[in-house]
Amino acid sequence: MKQIAVIGSGTMGNGIAHIFAQFNYSVNLIDINQPALDRAIQTITKNLDRQVAKGTLTADQKAVTLNNITTYTSIKDGVQSSDLIVEAATENLDLKLKIFKDLDEYAPAHAILASNTSSISITQIAAVTGRGDKVIGMHFMNPVPVMKLVEVIRGYATSDETTNTIMLLSQSLEKVPVEVNDYPGFVANRILMPMINEAIYTLYEGVAGVHEIDTVMKLGMAHPMGPLQLADFIGLDVCLAILKVLNDGFGNPKYSPCPLLVNMVAAGKKGAKTGEGFYKYTAGSKDLIVSDKFKKS
Repeated sequence: MKQIAVIGSGTMGNGIAHIFAQFNYSVNLIDINQPALDRAIQTITKNLDRQVAKGTLTADQKAVTLNNITTYTSIKDGVQSSDLIVEAATENLDLKLKIFKDLDEYAPAHAILASNTSSISITQIAAVTGRGDKVIGMHFMNPVPVMKLVEVIRGYATSDETTNTIMLLSQSLEKVPVEVNDYPGFVANRILMPMINEAIYTLYEGVAGVHEIDTVMKLGMAHPMGPLQLADFIGLDVCLAILKVLNDGFGNPKYSPCPLLVNMVAAGKKGAKTGEGFYKYTAGSKDLIVSDKFKKS
């Protein structure tokens, strides 16, 4: 397996393309938007430069990595010779189903179709293809070049062969794959999102402020990042979408999104990517500044 295609050039897509290319796989990075692809290559280049500066990569390895990536604006053209396609599009069910229908039509018969979804059913995605045995979840963590975990989600029809192939492939990227079964939220987000939601409820109910909640979890529970800062980093819209999947999938009110989270997303305050969530973000600054909305008077 040497030819990889990645669908979507956003944060996760460019990270996945980066790590495959760094380990000398040929990567086709696909997005319908050429400017988005150009930005993705710029991001990958910047991240490679950071690795070179840290001494974890040589300048020659950086050049080889970039040379391993080819961009496409057509799914049909980008996947026709691929051994593995990793879909990393927006966490939207209808969009993912449309993409997988196209992949099933255009990808070679032997190709494995993987989704980087963080919560959507692999079984449901596989059902729109004619190759359910070759459909699997490959949930990378952000930032992909740094985080070691790959959550490998086995759908109802996923074969042993496909699962074993993806487990070994993940190890070839120096990742640690963990096999899980296909239930809402899998393992990572089934545990993480209720914690984030509860932290938001703790703020919403006035128990403590943003800084105080995150400090308790960092110092008391040894979390490297507080849950509210982490929510901003993930994207509050993504957190909301995952909680809705959990709520719909289990029908349990404990997964109901906090009204504050719903309102913040509706107001466009989606976290770091929009410049404001529970904290304010300024380009080039690493200072952690609580949003004016949540500052104590």
